[in-house]
Amino acid sequence: MLPACRTEGEGFSLPTFDLVPSDVEGFMAELWEFQSTFHDCFARSEPRTHFFDYMVGQFSKLERKSIEPIALGVEGGTVRGMQRFLSDVHWDEEQMRWNYHQLVADTMGDAHGVLIFDETGFAKKGQNSVGVARQYCGTLGKVENCQVGVFAAYASRQGYALVDKRLFLPESWFDDVYAARRSACQVPKDLTFQTKPQSLNLSQFVAA
Repeated sequence: MLPACRTEGEGFSLPTFDLVPSDVEGFMAELWEFQSTFHDCFARSEPRTHFFDYMVGQFSKLERKSIEPIALGVEGGTVRGMQRFLSDVHWDEEQMRWNYHQLVADTMGDAHGVLIFDETGFAKKGQNSVGVARQYCGTLGKVENCQVGVFAAYASRQGYALVDKRLFLPESWFDDVYAARRSACQVPKDLTFQTKPQSLNLSQFVAA
């Protein structure tokens, strides 16, 4: 669903996002069709339902979009079921990424498309989230307690989309003093420190 203000020339206008209710009629049907593209990434029907409900929650008017409000805000949602979906259910992440990249290529692919790599920080109050540490947070413009993500995006005349992401783990997280925290956060035991470019494996995009 591309904005009408896209042009075919050398440049294009950015979407204004001045939506009215009629602009999003049929959105739920389109969202259902979109999520069906990823059915082969889940072994059972229950996770597929939770996957759809989670997306519905993210697009909802909820002020807080954590698991409990989302589960209580969607029809038939259960807090425990959605918590298990995000923490315990196996997702075929490689298959999901491949399916998604095909969608991006089909709808936005262009010979002059470009890849964009950047990082962003997420301020955190506590110490229990994986990768959280005092480090530079671009969002705040200073060193602060935060998580940092590394992202890849694709842009062309046809549109733009995120295509990959990785959570950056600071080198301090691989010290012995963090062993218990790594275990609690289920950090893979064979994972070693990687710089931000290494964590996203930029070579995969060069090869593609």
